[in-house]
Amino acid sequence: MRLKGKRILISAAANGIGRGSAIACAAEGADVVAVDISAEGLSTLSAEHPAIRTHVLDVRDRSAIDAFARIAGPLDGLFNCAGFVHNGTVFDISEEDWAFSFDLNVTSMYRMIQALLPGMLERADETGGASILNMASMASSIKGFPNRTLYGATKAAVIGLTKGVAADFVRRGIRCNALCPGTVDTPSLRSRIASAPDPVQAEKDFIARQPVGRLATVDDITPLVVYLLSDESKFVTGQAVLVDGGVTI
Repeated sequence: MRLKGKRILISAAANGIGRGSAIACAAEGADVVAVDISAEGLSTLSAEHPAIRTHVLDVRDRSAIDAFARIAGPLDGLFNCAGFVHNGTVFDISEEDWAFSFDLNVTSMYRMIQALLPGMLERADETGGASILNMASMASSIKGFPNRTLYGATKAAVIGLTKGVAADFVRRGIRCNALCPGTVDTPSLRSRIASAPDPVQAEKDFIARQPVGRLATVDDITPLVVYLLSDESKFVTGQAVLVDGGVTI
């Protein structure tokens, strides 16, 4: 029970890595609060693991976040998992695309951290530490990929945000790290594959860029989430942690 006694909030918890992380953290003894914009997705999560508490929350809505923070209470861990993958070169990015992607992929994390950090600092004073984990990507300042200009820009910004928060609060017991996965087989990926002109070839192309020869599963990612939210990582902060199947070797 590596997270026993810890209260952890996970956003975008209705599907994919967020959902798998909520289940994995609960299995390790955490008191998990799972938030998402999808009430239906959260209801199926509760049915799958009744010990997980759920709350509908739009991480783009500052007033909703502030209201939620007032009732959330102090946290030991926060995993900012919400995000969107834009496809295309710089010529395919509209002003609206740019604003939406940065709002969801980056600004939402700023909102969540700013609203919930006071409670985390309070908790850190009591227990000696608390952990923030932000979803970034191997497609970021780490490596560029075709047709991922906007997505990569947002995820590079996430790494910068992470390092800044880590530097500001390291002496107050707050750790802040970024998770940088490779290509993970999630509902989001499946929708991108399905929308491609040739879905069969698109899936082959995604697999081909992973030197291990397969897509990552959610279960390949969640052990690192548990580690970075647990006391086992109490000497790790300000890091962009890769789990990419060898793409960036």
